Amino acid sequence: MADKDEHVLVLDFLEHGHPNDRDDRVAQGIGKDNYTLLEVVMREDERPKGGEELYIGEGDRPRVEFIKRRIDYDDLTGSAQSELKYVLQELISDKEDEFVEFFNEATPVTPRRHAFELLPGIGTKHMRALLDEREKNDFESFEDIKERVPSIPDPEKTIRDRVRNELKGETKNKLFVH
Repeated sequence: MADKDEHVLVLDFLEHGHPNDRDDRVAQGIGKDNYTLLEVVMREDERPKGGEELYIGEGDRPRVEFIKRRIDYDDLTGSAQSELKYVLQELISDKEDEFVEFFNEATPVTPRRHAFELLPGIGTKHMRALLDEREKNDFESFEDIKERVPSIPDPEKTIRDRVRNELKGETKNKLFVH
């Protein structure tokens, strides 16, 4: 995993800036690798749409003037908060292999608690079922997890909800947001 995100997915674009800071044309976005929430200042003629990918890495940024700041979930506009669900859904779907790897490699986070139990809707019973199935064979996909552990909540939605909870600051341990 990279230290800094090189790409963000746009959650909202404020063409006239924030109501109390009308200087900058900013886009609020989420980093593709670390799920960092950022505001970036757009170049003059750029008007990005929700879900659009922007390059923010080193060197020439054709559409982004500069990264303004890292932001918290509460700094997101209402539109950005609404868009987040859909953008996360797309990100998680695109990175299914990485999240399935989490299900294959997750370990206890404390002597009494497994990483699985930090996922919304996953308790001791589901954790044991996941561990039993994983012992037989690695999971291949979200669909494979659902078929082999039918009682588990939808793994894709569970991951999305966990990432959103981490972004909101509602969790003590971070599994996905860096």
